Amino acid sequence: MSKLKSALSRTIFAALAGASAPVMADTDFTRLNLLTQAEFKQLAGDLNAVTSYKALTPAASLGITGFDLGAELSFTELNSSATWKKAGADVSTLVMPRLHVHKGLPFNIDVGASLVAVPDSNIKLIGAEIRYALIEGGVTVPAVGFRAAMSRLSGVSQLDVNTQSLELVVSKGFLMLTPYAGVGQVWGNVTPNVAGLRKEMPSSSKIFAGVNANFGVFNLAAEVDRTGSNQTASVKLGFRW
Repeated sequence: MSKLKSALSRTIFAALAGASAPVMADTDFTRLNLLTQAEFKQLAGDLNAVTSYKALTPAASLGITGFDLGAELSFTELNSSATWKKAGADVSTLVMPRLHVHKGLPFNIDVGASLVAVPDSNIKLIGAEIRYALIEGGVTVPAVGFRAAMSRLSGVSQLDVNTQSLELVVSKGFLMLTPYAGVGQVWGNVTPNVAGLRKEMPSSSKIFAGVNANFGVFNLAAEVDRTGSNQTASVKLGFRW
């Protein structure tokens, strides 16, 4: 947990102060044919974490009239950056700018969607979720939610990637702050569109923790997660009501 807190602090500072050094260069996969199957398996493990859906929301339902709109910046540390470079993607920490929208529905159900377009890359990523508040929560009772989500990569001719995930989330509000945490599992399908490599299907456990701060309509959320052995830190700014 101390590592997660440290990553969260670094990410907030970099995102809000804009003082971080460049962490990515060209991220187009153009040389997958140079990889061995073992190297492609390493790449698939990283991609499972990078492309998996990230909601950055507490467990409680938004309600029928509720919306959550936001812009996010996430930073994922790659375990096999040398393999990425060999495949044509010279990057060690992948920055993912993401747009989010969540809408509350009846019966404690929320739906959401996200869109990613990585700078200096042809990588695009769409995601969607449905979440059910098992326990809505109250003054003394935390909210508990169950989320099912998917994501799909596009724009990379040599690679097809999609993920599915299930998560259990717990949150408890205190005035304007709502800390939350959860656990889950992410299943990926990483298919190479080049000869000599086989499809990989990584499966990764996930733990995450974050906090949502609501200032009337304006909203700030920050989260850290560990999917498999990959760590991601994210900050989201937007509007929630």
